[in-house]
Amino acid sequence: MNININNNTGDSDILLKVENLETYYGKIAALNGISFEVKKGQIVTLLGSNGAGKSTTLKTLSGIISPSAGKVIFCGEDITNKPAHEIVKRGLVQLPEGRRIFKDLTVIENLELGAYTLKDKNMRKRLLNKVFERFPILAQRSKQQGGTLSGGEQQMLAIGRGLMLEPKLLLMDEPSMGIAPLIVRDITNIVKSLHDDGTTILLVEQNAKMALGLADYGYVLETGNIVLEGKSADLRSNEKVVKAYLGG
Repeated sequence: MNININNNTGDSDILLKVENLETYYGKIAALNGISFEVKKGQIVTLLGSNGAGKSTTLKTLSGIISPSAGKVIFCGEDITNKPAHEIVKRGLVQLPEGRRIFKDLTVIENLELGAYTLKDKNMRKRLLNKVFERFPILAQRSKQQGGTLSGGEQQMLAIGRGLMLEPKLLLMDEPSMGIAPLIVRDITNIVKSLHDDGTTILLVEQNAKMALGLADYGYVLETGNIVLEGKSADLRSNEKVVKAYLGG
C-alpha cells in the first residue's frame, strides 16, 4: 500500500518522472511498478533496507539495467530504453555505490574520464578547475593514483568525476558507505553545498538520518514497492520511519 503523507503535486519544474517502473533480475522482480518524481533544485531521497530496490532504481534510470515495463521521463523526454552513454549526455549522471574510481589512474585522469563525452577542450579545462576549486585536496593530489587516497578523498574524487559533465540530475548511491563517521559529516556538507549551488540530486542512502536531514522529499522502498512518501520533515516524525530507519 502506498501511503502518501504529503502529496507532491504539480507538473511544473518536474525534472524526472518515473511511471510504473518494473525491473527484473531473471524471473525475480526487483521493482514492482514504482512511480515517483524529482523536481528541479530538489534533493529527493530513496530510503530502504538492503534488497529494497534502491540501487536497482538508480541503475535502471541511468540505463545500466533495462526495465521490463514503465517509463522514465527526463527533461520531458522518454529515455526509458536509451543506452547509458546517451543518458549521460543528456545530463543524468550516476555516482555508483562504493565510489568505483580507477585506482591505477591519477586523480586528474579519473576526473578527465568523467568528461569523456565533451569535445570542447576549453570546457573540459573549465570544469576541471571548478572541481579543483570545490575540492582543493584533489588539486593538491592531482598526480597521485586514485588508490592512494583515503576513503573520504576517493568519495570526493567520485563526486568530482560526476560533476565534470555539469549534470542536470545527480544520482548518488550510498555516498556515506565505507566512510569513517567523522568524514560522513564532510560528505553531508558536500551534498548540501551541491544543493545550494543548484544541483538537483536523487539520493540513495542507508543512513536515513543523514538522508532525511538533507532531502526535501522522500520515498520509502520495501521489496521493490514504494510504501511511503512525503516531505522529509513529515517522514522524520512518522512512527513507521522512526521505528524502521531512525532507531526509534
